[in-house]
Amino acid sequence: MYIQFFGLSRLPFSIAPDPHYLFMSERHREALAHLLFGVQNGGGFVLLTGEIGAGKTTVCRLFLEQIPPKCNVAYIFNPKQTVIELLRSICDEFGINTAGIDAGTATVKDFIDPLNTYLLATHAVLQNNVLIIDEAQNLSADVLEQLRLLTNLETNERKLLQIILIGQPELRAMLAQPELEQLAQRVIARFHLQALSPDETAQYITYRLGVAGNSGVSPFTKSAVKLVHRRAAGIPRRINLLCDRALLAAYSEGKREVDTAIIERAAREVFDLDAPASISSPAALTSARSATMRQWPVYVAGLVAAVIVVGGAVLGFQYGAPSPSSKPSASSQLAPPSAATNSSLTIAPTTAKNDKGLAAGVVAMPATTPKLSTGEPDSNTTNQSTNVTSTLPVIGTQARDGAEATRRLGRLWQLTLADNEPCAAALAENVYCFKSSKGLTEIRQLDRPGVLTLYDDAHKSYYVLLRGLSADMALLEIGNQLQTVSLSALARRWEGEFSTLWRGPEGARRGIAKNEQGAAVGWLASRLMLVKAQNGIADKVASGSTAVANAATGANSATARFDAALALQVREFQLSQGLLPDGLAGPQTLMQLASMTDPAEPHLQTMNPATRAWVKK
Repeated sequence: MYIQFFGLSRLPFSIAPDPHYLFMSERHREALAHLLFGVQNGGGFVLLTGEIGAGKTTVCRLFLEQIPPKCNVAYIFNPKQTVIELLRSICDEFGINTAGIDAGTATVKDFIDPLNTYLLATHAVLQNNVLIIDEAQNLSADVLEQLRLLTNLETNERKLLQIILIGQPELRAMLAQPELEQLAQRVIARFHLQALSPDETAQYITYRLGVAGNSGVSPFTKSAVKLVHRRAAGIPRRINLLCDRALLAAYSEGKREVDTAIIERAAREVFDLDAPASISSPAALTSARSATMRQWPVYVAGLVAAVIVVGGAVLGFQYGAPSPSSKPSASSQLAPPSAATNSSLTIAPTTAKNDKGLAAGVVAMPATTPKLSTGEPDSNTTNQSTNVTSTLPVIGTQARDGAEATRRLGRLWQLTLADNEPCAAALAENVYCFKSSKGLTEIRQLDRPGVLTLYDDAHKSYYVLLRGLSADMALLEIGNQLQTVSLSALARRWEGEFSTLWRGPEGARRGIAKNEQGAAVGWLASRLMLVKAQNGIADKVASGSTAVANAATGANSATARFDAALALQVREFQLSQGLLPDGLAGPQTLMQLASMTDPAEPHLQTMNPATRAWVKK
């Protein structure tokens, strides 16, 4: 209808997956890099999540186009299957003959045996195998457990099957459940595909109009584009729906320009904005999902508690009865047990309270929880907070202040940061703030304390310091106390947002660009040399890099240049550290170099498996 009216050659905002309209934002490129990184490292699970319409399928299609040639792919787009049905589907996708297996009497072993034979045969000829499951939030618990068992198919050198799970945000909450903790620990890379930013939304609209034949001024006013971003919440599919309806409305009114009034009317029609907020926006949907997933363990635990009470009355059975002077509160009775406890630990009722007097379930451990001094770095003691809380309450109003959390983090770097703008104050010391939402995978890689953004039941944010991390526990500084929490308990409040500090060369907050010249490049070259020296690898001055030569001879680093030879060394370092090997000296690469070569940088504490005490590295 409106194509000729606006001088276009085709529909610009069709929701069909037309490759001509492929728009890759920075977030989409990062998501693609995570998938490729997972395949290159082999084995385990890779997780890609995002809201409906965020572009997960687009990223997956690009991934399939760039997947290495010696890689066999099985793609499952309908995961609502039983274990037997899924195994048959996997075999069919890999071209494994299962025609002789009777569907009525088939067992898991009937499919696992030929699948294992196939994986071994392809491994022998240097081929990899990748299983991609779309809409993975629809997988049942028993199917997820079977998928975990599939990753046990391995040789002495590597696992034979890489599994990529793609799904909506509920998938992250599913994997945070205690019964799926073994699977969650096998996730080697994860990425949550966030919505487009306002600038990216504007670029997206301009790009699609251009592909559709628009060579002049965009029919959308600047204010209309901003409103599109707000009403569509930055979700590409919602942007398409809204812009298509707006163009149609403008055409029906004979207007060549799409203004905010047209966008508002179109949004009401497309998104039913007169409906309750809980069903009219992605943000509301996400909040509702998060609240529901955090609350379900409480409901289940309440039911279990009721059964125990009734059973105790009938059978006279007592379970850890409290002393008469210490009656547990309802919140401590309903707190779900930590999934990280082992057979040597016992769970007992407790009246331990936080700063607001809220009771919390505590797993009995041998040590006590010491208080910290007011933000000063702790001493060299190695026995800190080995009591494990099974709930993670919000304490005090101070936890709502993100700037205060960053100031407390700065003290670990021996910095006193300004009240209002701690990140700006840190720049004077060549210390930079870094934010990410990639979760534990990146935090383990960076190995440095940081601020976690948590959410209460109303989805309001608060902030805690992450001081230590083990395979199944986290050491948190909450207020003036250190608390150890299980990762399953943390996952109920945390959606992956993390910020930290790093010290680098002057002016390198966003990284060091190719062909850049100066002291920052000299810093990069000297740190790379230091890492090689630590690993016993002698650097060759004759590498062709002026930066390396200057660093090796002690020459003035002001003349150092980020040339191709130095980029190759950066790429080699990235490969050795599990970073994206792009040869670019971005913040993650510089942070990793600083962490490995600066003894003054703080690191995450780790838990001694013998004593269950937190120790410094």
